[in-house]
Amino acid sequence: MSIFRSGLLVLTAPLSALSPRLAPILASASRIVEDTLYIHLQPGLSLTGSSQPKSTYVPATHEVYNLINKLYADADAHGHLDVRVLLTNIRNQSLVPQSLSSVQNLSHPPEVVLTDFQTSDGGQYNPVKQQLERYATSCYSCRPNLISVLLYPDYEPDTGEGEQPLQKPDWDGMSLHSYSDIVVGGTFDRLHNAHKILLSTCCMLAENRLLLGISDKNLLENKPLKELIQPYVKRVEKLCEFLVDIKPSLRYDTVPLLDPYGPSITDPGLKCIVVSEETRKGGVAVNKKRLENKDLDLPSCPYVIGLTGGTGSGKSSIARHLEHLGAYLVDVDRLGHEAYAPGGPAYEQVVEAFGADLLNEDGTINRKVLGAKVFGNQEQLKSLTDIVWPVIAQMVKKQINEAVVQGKAVCVLDAAVLLEAGWSDMVHEVWTAIIPETEALSRIMARDGLSEEAARSRLQSQLTNSQRVEQSHVVLCTLWEPEVTHRQAPPCFFVSCLPNFYLFPFSQTASSLP
Repeated sequence: MSIFRSGLLVLTAPLSALSPRLAPILASASRIVEDTLYIHLQPGLSLTGSSQPKSTYVPATHEVYNLINKLYADADAHGHLDVRVLLTNIRNQSLVPQSLSSVQNLSHPPEVVLTDFQTSDGGQYNPVKQQLERYATSCYSCRPNLISVLLYPDYEPDTGEGEQPLQKPDWDGMSLHSYSDIVVGGTFDRLHNAHKILLSTCCMLAENRLLLGISDKNLLENKPLKELIQPYVKRVEKLCEFLVDIKPSLRYDTVPLLDPYGPSITDPGLKCIVVSEETRKGGVAVNKKRLENKDLDLPSCPYVIGLTGGTGSGKSSIARHLEHLGAYLVDVDRLGHEAYAPGGPAYEQVVEAFGADLLNEDGTINRKVLGAKVFGNQEQLKSLTDIVWPVIAQMVKKQINEAVVQGKAVCVLDAAVLLEAGWSDMVHEVWTAIIPETEALSRIMARDGLSEEAARSRLQSQLTNSQRVEQSHVVLCTLWEPEVTHRQAPPCFFVSCLPNFYLFPFSQTASSLP
């Protein structure tokens, strides 16, 4: 078969079925295309109907992220191929997604379009090929006289035998959190597939702008064989060609990096820094520098961590482990009980506002009665929190001072309503424990003896996982055994940031987000 310099591979199989098929698909494509291979994900696309097929959005989920990682990892077996996974139709949380109605220009217009879509007879059925060609040219600029080929790779039969994968949480359908402006840094010499994983992650997370710091001059002095590193201008040219190809809707700014920080510590518009495992320390250093540049009304010692999470999330077990490691633990829920107790700082105000009928015979506040008074009544609930939350905040500050007296380096606030109460200004970092809703329901029902409906109602009255994550510096999951949780944060889903600045580490290998 003829060899083409550039090609477009349209993948139509369901995402769940694609992963084990990628290696044989790429092997087949590598025998047809000798240079640039663009890959377009359109799961569920049918090429047999009479109507013109159209490109549709694919949500930017963990499953898509994992698949793109694997595509680039599998491409390493075909060194002659310059693989570029197109992200035009991969939609993140941006309110203004790129339009799919216009034809996107590519730097190397495809001469051939390939697909994993197969006909029942296993042949090159002309009507299907014509549909494929029309679909390709409606999405991307292609060479005149575009050739089409239906691939029939030799897939390994699924026998169901062999080692079973470890059970892991169902993250695949979860959307990746996106940010308006993202920064990434590196040398980016002779763009390879690990670079492409890093850059593709940036593009999937970015909504408006990607700022790229590219090492130059002094930062290259300690590089091995620095004489072989491409000139700065050449590296920028290759980098921009790749980025504009995969996601032209973003604004790309490139700057030479002459020190380890560059604009990442001074640009106030940046919301996220993306680093690899090997450069995570650099990302942490950037965050530390940004914190130093902020006028924070917090003492540097102890370092205060606000630990929060929904009911059943395992937050308190994490708190106890941190206490075991030497942190000073403030149980904010216990302080709340003390605030309500007779003689407590909130007792008289609560009784005056909600009536003596909520008192038990011994004079203590019946919290179930109080809860019934405010449940479903936002005005009453606000009246209660306006009394209690400021009082608890003062009690917390006294406990932090006690940590100072004891010489503790780290203080952990175990607070379920940390975010709702606006106490994040009392901490250096917000840590959140999350678990999938199905697991949370099971835990609540087993622990508290509630029906599924009652457990679900309790969850729905709280912040969602997404709302918590958006305001957090570190995200932990307790779905695994305790010793696994203790080793967290996990290397592929550890969001670490300082105020308004996020660090999203991930592995440059084909390892997946959990």
